[in-house]
Amino acid sequence: MPEVIFPGPEGRLEGRYHPQPAPDAPIAIILHPDPQYGGTMNNRVVYNLHYAFHKLGFTVLRFNFRGVGRSQGEYDQGIGELSDAASALDYLQAMNPNSKHCWVAGFSFGAWIGMQLLMRRPEITGFVSVAPPANIYDFSFLAPCPSSGLIINGTADRVAPPKDTHSLVGKLREQKGIVITHEEVEGADHFFKDDEAHMKPMIDTVQAYVRRRLTEGSR
Repeated sequence: MPEVIFPGPEGRLEGRYHPQPAPDAPIAIILHPDPQYGGTMNNRVVYNLHYAFHKLGFTVLRFNFRGVGRSQGEYDQGIGELSDAASALDYLQAMNPNSKHCWVAGFSFGAWIGMQLLMRRPEITGFVSVAPPANIYDFSFLAPCPSSGLIINGTADRVAPPKDTHSLVGKLREQKGIVITHEEVEGADHFFKDDEAHMKPMIDTVQAYVRRRLTEGSR
């Protein structure tokens, strides 16, 4: 998988880019968890999401937010990281001008950033938010949430407790014109540590959801 360096708002950003042969393949960016707690683009959940989308025929980009790995800049409380994500999407779109579908997937802090990106970019047709930390970050900006998506979490998540995720899902489901699908992985913690019992069911659920959305062609 080619390593790429592309321009961000605070200097270069480091990523991994996995193209498809088809010029009109759908595109997806994958956003990693909080850099303050060691989050990088090589996080297991992020890595597995990257390959899940690629196996579905997407051209995929994951990258390190500012100040992580070889990406320049410093941690910026999510404000700069949102700008980084916008730059990553710009780069991915410039490389794939014929793509008809654009998705964003994020894990934890990355889910929060990804859902903010939805609000800025109407061309995003679907999202996957894994373990969104609704207890830590304010998601009230999703008014209205512009596209349908999947929210998935573990029932034993202590970092982002399920009750807060349920509350977020409930609020989003009150909105008209979009469909929020919510799935839970029984017994999984925040990091889906057990590959067979937790990570695989989570990734299988994501793939089934995205596959269905692509065949429906709906928002």
